[in-house]
Amino acid sequence: MLWELFWLFLKVGSLSFGGGYAVITLIQREVMDKGWIEPERFQELVSLAGMAPGSIATNTATLIGYSESGIPGAIVSTIGIILPSLAIVICFTAFFLRLQNNTWVRSSFYGLRPIVTGLIIYAAIHFGIGGNTGSLLDWTTLGMLVICAGCLLGIIKYKLHPFVVILLAAAGGIVIF
Repeated sequence: MLWELFWLFLKVGSLSFGGGYAVITLIQREVMDKGWIEPERFQELVSLAGMAPGSIATNTATLIGYSESGIPGAIVSTIGIILPSLAIVICFTAFFLRLQNNTWVRSSFYGLRPIVTGLIIYAAIHFGIGGNTGSLLDWTTLGMLVICAGCLLGIIKYKLHPFVVILLAAAGGIVIF
C-alpha cells in the first residue's frame, strides 16, 4: 500500500500544473478509481486540507496517505507529491538565469496561464457542484452561490481583508446550512 501511495502521488506531482487547486480533480479521479475513499470523505479531506497552512495538494496527499496507511502513508504520500516539484525547482534554478529572457520560455509561461485558469475553474465547479446528488439548482447550490457572490462583493467593492471574508463565509455557511 505504501508503494501505491508513493507512486500515485509521484505521478500526480509529476503530471500536474497550476498549483494545488488545479490538482484536486486529478487526485480525486485517481483515488476514486482505486476505490480508496468515497466522494463525501474526499470532500471532507480537501476541506480540511484547505484550512491547514501550505499547499492544498500536499495537504490533501498527506491526509489521504494518513487515512489509508497512518503516519507512514502520510509521509510517503507527502514525499511522493513534493519530490517532482523539488527536482524541477532545483533543475530550473540552475538554468533560470540563462533562460529568463528567452522568448520561447516566456511564451510558454504565457501559454500555460489560460490552461491553469481553466483547470482551477473546472475544479471549483466540479468540487462545489459535483458532489450534489439532487438537481443542479437546489437550495444547497443556491446557498453556495450566495456565499460566493457575497465574498466577491466583500473583496472587490468593500476591500475586506481575505481573513474577514473567510470568517464571514464560514458564518454564512453555518447559518444557511
